[in-house]
Amino acid sequence: MEHRESGASAVMQSSQIQPTHEGLLNTAVSQLSVPVLVLDQGGIVVAASRAAEAVLGKHVIGENVESLLLRDAKLDRRAADLASQDWIRTVIGSVLPTRIEPLGEAGFLLTIDPELARDVLEEQQVPDDLTGLPRRKELLTKLNTALENARRDGRPVAVHCLDLDRFKFVNDTLGHPIGDALLKKVVQRMQSACRKTDLIARVGGDEFVIVQEGIPTVEAAEALARRLVDLIGRTYVLRGHTVNIGVSIGVMLSEGESDPDTLMRSGDLALYQAKNAGRGCFAVFEPSMDTAMQERRTLEIDLRRALALKEFELDYQPQIDLSSDRPVGFEALLRWKHPKRGRVSPLAFIPLAEETGLITPIGEWVIRTACHEASSWPGDISIAINVSAVQFRGGGLVETVLSALSQSGLKPELLELEITESSLIDNTEMVLSTLRQLKEIGVRISMDDFGTGYSSLSYLQKFPFDKIKIDQSFVRGADDSSDCGALLKAIASIGASLGMKTTAEGVETENQLARIRSEGCTQVQGYLTGRPMASGAILEFLNKTMMKDIAA
Repeated sequence: MEHRESGASAVMQSSQIQPTHEGLLNTAVSQLSVPVLVLDQGGIVVAASRAAEAVLGKHVIGENVESLLLRDAKLDRRAADLASQDWIRTVIGSVLPTRIEPLGEAGFLLTIDPELARDVLEEQQVPDDLTGLPRRKELLTKLNTALENARRDGRPVAVHCLDLDRFKFVNDTLGHPIGDALLKKVVQRMQSACRKTDLIARVGGDEFVIVQEGIPTVEAAEALARRLVDLIGRTYVLRGHTVNIGVSIGVMLSEGESDPDTLMRSGDLALYQAKNAGRGCFAVFEPSMDTAMQERRTLEIDLRRALALKEFELDYQPQIDLSSDRPVGFEALLRWKHPKRGRVSPLAFIPLAEETGLITPIGEWVIRTACHEASSWPGDISIAINVSAVQFRGGGLVETVLSALSQSGLKPELLELEITESSLIDNTEMVLSTLRQLKEIGVRISMDDFGTGYSSLSYLQKFPFDKIKIDQSFVRGADDSSDCGALLKAIASIGASLGMKTTAEGVETENQLARIRSEGCTQVQGYLTGRPMASGAILEFLNKTMMKDIAA
């Protein structure tokens, strides 16, 4: 076993020498009999052996290792000659010892104890103690038999991959006894929706697979999925607690020579699509989903390399004070210049970065780079930086800001962090605590895209923001709608009464600018008053502004 582990480590290290062979690396790692995961510098799983995914009970590529470990991983890139002992959790609750070994500056190799992993796999073959449902072994046996029958009688098999929505929240807030009781109720509802001939298997903590044999049409599979979404999404009353969860479902129908692995994989892709569509719904597999997933994986690989290869840049858009018509700050805007794709839109890569956790190291780079460049600007010109909700979860945002300010020499009051309401919806108290710490340092905090959420006013009550940024939809709508104009005026009035500045975004016309002035906003940002520019163009822009003042 030691020989196998050292061989795996050699494969990992050689892969880092030739990063263009990442596809080959993933294939090679997946074939290893040892349960291993390859992690990048941020702790994201970039490759996994089938043995590892089998014992963990799910696909883990793209996940942050911190979500798998019993405690947070201590990934110290500088400790190249050390290995750390940790504990990893399977989706059915088993805990296994694991070792995390640095691979130089490239990342980490996580190896799960092979013998204990085999014991867990054997345990997973017996029926589930909690629900009495079969596990993966019986599921695959049933699926093989169902596919043989389908090839004989021409009636396809439908595989439904189910993942409960918000179950972890219930478990964490109400405790495992309530979570266990909830799972039993969920299974009862599944059984009431299915035929006696359908197989229901529990393949993870809150993951299930249903095999529906002898389906006459795709509509019959959709009818079951629709019924499951409805039933599982109804309210539960458990030991005096009212509980609401949902379910996302991916559906795949067999065709011709379909095999269990292909069906399950396609069902997972459809499940991913259902989750992306907002959860609480189902999606039927289409070939385009596979193409989209491959494109996503390719984009993710490119995104992981972008930081190391210095493909990111920052542009800066001026923010103009309406009382003086002079620039008082700039907002940092992230740009990705890919050598083959060209300019990649932030709308294409920011959501993926947030989903994979890559937004944390990218966001740290943005904070450090923007503070460094802003420190050379004249006067009291401020720098505004967008912060993702994901950056609050890691717990290191305050330390990153302190370090960036110290290294750059930028005054804290010249740094402005912009957050959206989505950052506050989850873990509100934790986020507010972080914001208070930043305020104590002297950093200013703005609420971005104000007016587009559901609870913006309540958040203004809970936290003393320095600025409200009015979403550009209100600015553009003010030309054609008196309602938008009234909302602009109301938001500006709220800001003034609370001692907060108001910045109107997306100003593109003189009419919009005049309307914003008349409604009492204090600052403006948009193409009309200044397009995004590289850092090298900022001094020239500021000098031109000063020359206009002198000429006036």
